[in-house]
Amino acid sequence: MTISTATAPARVTAGRRSLRLITIAACLPYLSLKLAWIAGSHLGIPHGSPLLEHRTALALANGLTVLMDAAVVVLALLLTRPWGRRVPAALLAVPMWLAVGLLAPIMVGFPLQLVVRGSGGGDGAGDEPFLAGWVFTLVYGGFIVQGLALGALFTGYARERWGHLWRGRVRDLPAGTATGARRAAAGAAALLALFPGAVRLVRALGAASADGSGDRSLQCVHLLFLAAAVTGAWQLAFRRGRALPVAVPLALAWTGSGAAACWGGWMLLGGLVTGNRPTALTGLTYAGQMIVGLLVVSVVARLLSSRSAEAPR
Repeated sequence: MTISTATAPARVTAGRRSLRLITIAACLPYLSLKLAWIAGSHLGIPHGSPLLEHRTALALANGLTVLMDAAVVVLALLLTRPWGRRVPAALLAVPMWLAVGLLAPIMVGFPLQLVVRGSGGGDGAGDEPFLAGWVFTLVYGGFIVQGLALGALFTGYARERWGHLWRGRVRDLPAGTATGARRAAAGAAALLALFPGAVRLVRALGAASADGSGDRSLQCVHLLFLAAAVTGAWQLAFRRGRALPVAVPLALAWTGSGAAACWGGWMLLGGLVTGNRPTALTGLTYAGQMIVGLLVVSVVARLLSSRSAEAPR
């Protein structure tokens, strides 16, 4: 992805410094818990949890997630320090896309789960212990704060540095042969999304899952982001919703593609780590999400690269 690397203004407001501090502080509980587990602690892991059956894999996974959350700290600094304005676009866009993709479903799904359980609704999950309830509250609460603060920082940074790339309305996007690759990717994504979308919908309506992946509220959340990805890509590639600001379908495609691809890959990896491998149907659903997400983000990348190349220097 070739995007202009014009620098953002140097001024860092007190509000952005506060958001940076909040983002970093929100990482500390998760990092502390993960480091404790790497050191051998079982804090928050109940007796009988499948996590205790795969200690080596668990240590490796914890090491990976420590690096991932530490990357959030680096991103918070990058978005608010002078050296961050010199970082090439791709080196910032890729980790931000991953962060958005992993955090956005948690920011929507965890509060939804709390509401459903608080109202007496079931979640469709298995009864096998995995982690203590307070761990989810601590960790996911931190993730929500991270997502809000980091998202606010990135929105301001991106608007200043690349805001010219999504000015105008969808009807102003170029048409013709130059859009062929974007249309092919968007069409393929829409077609391939039918399978994981159908599986998610059926499970959201109450169908049981043999591997315990049938939490109905989470099925709704993943279906929502999958639909957002396809809708955003379709609007960008085929200029649908012509009166909309370009930023609207761009945000749908960016966030939806990250959620679909990142969570599809993360759940597949989680099955390998815990040994609780998904059924063939669930595994294909995760893989389908990944492919759809990658196709959609390719639409975004091609569009931004094209508009960057057309922008006056």
